[in-house]
Formats: sequence, C-alpha cells, structure tokens
Amino acid sequence: MQINHSFIAIAVACLAAGCTFQPNYERPVAPVAAAFPASGVYATQPAAAAGDSANGRAAVDIGWREFFADPRLQRLIDIALVNNRDLRVAVLNVDAARAQYRITRAQLFPAIDAKGSNSVQRLPLDLSPSGQTISREYQVGLSASWEIDFWGRIRSLKDQALEQYLSTAQARKAAEISLVAQVANQYLQMLAVDDLLKITDDTLKTAEASYSLTKLQFDNGTGSELDLRQAETVVEQARANREAQARARAQAENALVLLVGEPLPDDLPAGRSLDDQRLLTDIPAGLPSDLLTRRPDIMQAEATLRAANANIGAARAAFFPKISLTSSFGTASPTLGGLFKAGSAAWTFAPQITMPIFEGGQNLANLDLANVQKRIEVAQYEKTIQSAFREVADDLAARATYDGQIGALERTTFAQSRTLDLSQLRYKNGVDSYLQVLTAQTNLYTVQQSLINARAARLENLVNLYVALGGGWIANTGDTPRPADAPAMDGAPSAPTAASSATPAKAAG
Repeated sequence: MQINHSFIAIAVACLAAGCTFQPNYERPVAPVAAAFPASGVYATQPAAAAGDSANGRAAVDIGWREFFADPRLQRLIDIALVNNRDLRVAVLNVDAARAQYRITRAQLFPAIDAKGSNSVQRLPLDLSPSGQTISREYQVGLSASWEIDFWGRIRSLKDQALEQYLSTAQARKAAEISLVAQVANQYLQMLAVDDLLKITDDTLKTAEASYSLTKLQFDNGTGSELDLRQAETVVEQARANREAQARARAQAENALVLLVGEPLPDDLPAGRSLDDQRLLTDIPAGLPSDLLTRRPDIMQAEATLRAANANIGAARAAFFPKISLTSSFGTASPTLGGLFKAGSAAWTFAPQITMPIFEGGQNLANLDLANVQKRIEVAQYEKTIQSAFREVADDLAARATYDGQIGALERTTFAQSRTLDLSQLRYKNGVDSYLQVLTAQTNLYTVQQSLINARAARLENLVNLYVALGGGWIANTGDTPRPADAPAMDGAPSAPTAASSATPAKAAG
C-alpha cells in the first residue's frame, strides 16, 4: 500500500510540475562562415545614387513600397497580395494547422458528454433472477473521460502540433515575400522585352531601308545580288526576332496575370521605364547569423525541428503507464416514467491504468523513428541555412559585378554605333563592301540586346538580394511587422476569433 501512495505522490508531483520527456532543445550551430565573402569579386559593392540609399537599414526594416518606387509595380503587388491563389492556399494552411493544434490541445482536458439510452433484454425464465423474461432499462445522465497526462505524452503532442503550426505560419510568410519578388521580377522582364522590341523595331526599320536601297541598286544594275541577299538576311532575321519577342511579351504578361490573380486592370498608374526603376542598391548584407531571425524559411525549418524534438517526448512517454478516469452520473429506471423519481440516481467511477508490457517492439521502434526524424530535421535545418548563405553570397557577387558589366556593354554599344556609322560612310565612298555595313549593324543589334538583358538582370539581382536578406514582409518603412499568421492582406485585417487568438496567434511572430 505504501508503494501505491509513493507512486501517486510522484505522479502528482510530476503532473504539477508539468514534466515531459522531451529532450532539451538546442539550436544547431549554423554550418556556414561567420561572415559573407568580402574580398575578390565581392569587394566592389556599388554605391547608392542620391535618394536611392538604404541609409544603413536592414532589408527587413525597409518596406517594399520604398524599395519599389514604380507606382504601377506597387499597384500590381497590392493586387497580387489579395488575389494570388498560391498565397490563399498558404493562408488556409495556417488556419488548418491552427485547428489541428486546437484539436490536440483539447486532449489535455476532460471530455464531458450527455447521453441517454434504452436497452431491452430477454432471458429464459429459468435464467432470470426476477422471474421476468423481458427487462427494460432507461438511463439519462452525463459521462466524463479524462486521460491524466502524468508523463507529458499529450503535452508533447500538443507542443509538436504548436511547432507545426508555427512552421506553417512561417511558410506562409515566406510565400508572401516570394510573391512580392516574383511580381517585381516578372514586371521587370516585361519592361525588358518592351525595350528589346523597341530596338528590334529600330533595327528592322534601318534594315528595311538598307534593303530597299540595295534592291534599287540591284534593279538598276549597279549593285550585286550578294549585297541584296545579305541585306535581305538582316531584314528577315530582325523580323524573326520581332515575332519571338512579341511572343515572349505576351507570355510574360500572361505570367504576370497569373501571379496577380486577375486580369491587369485598365486603370493602372503610369509606370517607369526599365532604366528609371531606381531600386535601393546599397542594402547592407549584415552577418549570416542575422538570417536566422530574418528569413522565414529558416524559421520554418527550425519550427519543424522543434516539432520533431517534441515528438521524442511523446514517444518516450509511451513506455510509461497510461492513467485514465471514466465516470458517469445520472438516473436509471426500468420504466421511462421512473427516470427522475427519488432513488433513481446512478453513477459509475472507473479509474484505469494501462502499463505496456509487451508491444512487439512497437514503442521502441516509435522512439527510434522519432530520433531519426529529428536527425533528418537537423540536416534539413542546416541545409536551409547553407542555401540561404549561398543565395545571399551569389547575390552579393552579382551586385558587385553588374555595374562593371553594364558599363562595358554601354561602351561597346557606343563603339559599335560609331563602327556602323563609319562603315556606312566607307561603303558610300566605295572603300568597303556592303558586308562591312551588315556586320556592323548585326553587331550593334546584338550588343544592344545584351545591354538590355544585363540591365534587367541587375535589377532582378537587387530584388533577389532584398528578399534573400529578409525584406518584403512590411509594405511601408516604419510599419510594425505583422505576425506570420496574420490574416491575408484583403483591406482591413479581420478581427481574430477567441479560438484563433489563443497561444498560436501570439507565438507565430
């Protein structure tokens, strides 16, 4: 008897202390260098133009409305944050994870049900102690059941569900930030194609004029067929390029419509050209350790790791006795009319303890599985950090080199333009053949396309670096960051219900 009292005392003390068998969580050491690369190709980071500086602020503190100055792009991002279907799914996944957490959490409390029953039984006369072959019983009352969580099994499952919820909330945050970048990059691609179409139209117009001239000379017998066919080749190549670019322009707009989630409105504000986007170019990279609290994908991976850690506690608790209480209270009577008469009260109280003795190795296998899953999540968490480090390092390398590449292409464009002018002059004076003119014209067209593509890639690099450093979650600089599980941006945020504003909503920031 003394043993039973000691066991009960230990169990009550454990319950009061809220003990579980979860391992103490320790964040894995980030498997990356302590700082981003700063020498060699990374050394020459661009300075900001007047009015386009981040002023030393981190990306997470810069609103995307300040980073993107184009009013047309700002409006497109606004619409996408309301209508994009992938983002809607991400928000609904958060709601589903919140509901799952509440389901698991409810197991910590007693379940109380009202019930009524009627049973009819017939026994042979020689087996009926009352001498009646048919007996009836009516019952009405309340029943309650409760598993006393002495060893923290349910609390561990609750913690696991909470961390899965937090992981889903961070995944939603990552989806929203990614959407901002996707809309911006797709918009920049459209502007780049527009510029490509413009130089193609200019090239085609010049080529057609040259072709008309060579054809006139050929028809008059003063020009060769070789010059004519070479001029015709340039014209047809420009026409083919224009068709390809027109197709690319239409497909780029279709991709933007998909991201925005609705047809592009007719009342969009006027936008800026590709060369006038004026994105912030000097956002500081900070330290790799800053990414742990700034990048939602890393916080998502860590929450998933914490969930795996909590699951070990539930697997360990399965080795210990499970204690549950079942009781009922109400009235019982052989007749319906006697249910509420004096003396009809009925109750039961049935505590139960279940001690695992032989499970065929199931509990041990579950614990092994939980430990392996945690090691998997550790590796996934470390890989997420490494991928984030690589993204930022790649973007820093690109930011340091694009200005030099664009400067070289601009000088090449000027040189090719002068080459074309001189080739035309030498051809008119009979010094060179028409092939020199066509070669210069083709080279100028090629370098003009390369220059436009490089300018677009530079802007996309700045967008990607802004997002890689954790930017894009707040709309305006100075805004208080929303929790990761905040409602979708559909105008005024909806007020949380009493159920949804419980622990998860406070913990998912």
